[in-house]
Amino acid sequence: MKETPIPNESRDTMFIHKTGRLLVRAIDPAHLAVVRTTGVDGHGNQLCPFAATGEGEPLRCCLRYAQAGEQITLISYSPFEHRSVWREVGPVYIHAARCEGYTPTGGLPEQLRTGPRVLRAYRADGTMNYQHNTVVTDQADLQPIIELLLEQPDVTTLHVRTLAPQCFLYAVVAD
Repeated sequence: MKETPIPNESRDTMFIHKTGRLLVRAIDPAHLAVVRTTGVDGHGNQLCPFAATGEGEPLRCCLRYAQAGEQITLISYSPFEHRSVWREVGPVYIHAARCEGYTPTGGLPEQLRTGPRVLRAYRADGTMNYQHNTVVTDQADLQPIIELLLEQPDVTTLHVRTLAPQCFLYAVVAD
């Protein structure tokens, strides 16, 4: 994995937004509607809404941080819907009730566009490309790093993840 101090697998539960040269993928609102309606995530866990502290809960439904007092919940989620040895299920925050979702801004999600982050690179066949996995250890803007990584011929998708727990935030593909 590279450390940077200074970026086609099927995803049935991802929602794509164009941002200039990049496509940002949040969790599909239709998938979240099923989760909220049934009260159970796709892995058998009951939804347990609670008030956000506003101290760093990144919401995967609208790709921003929760504000103190907002009703949120944790669900188990995997950005891969197909069988894969890289299919990991992990906790992600979402609004407990339907929200406005992610609105494209012409770039990466404003509140989730800087490091520190782990950028996991994947090839067109869905296999991880270890050579291009990148750790951004500082508060660098991720967009230019992501654009450079997606210019590599053997990188088609990047998963943006938190640094310490490596929880999934969103996916990015080239436009």
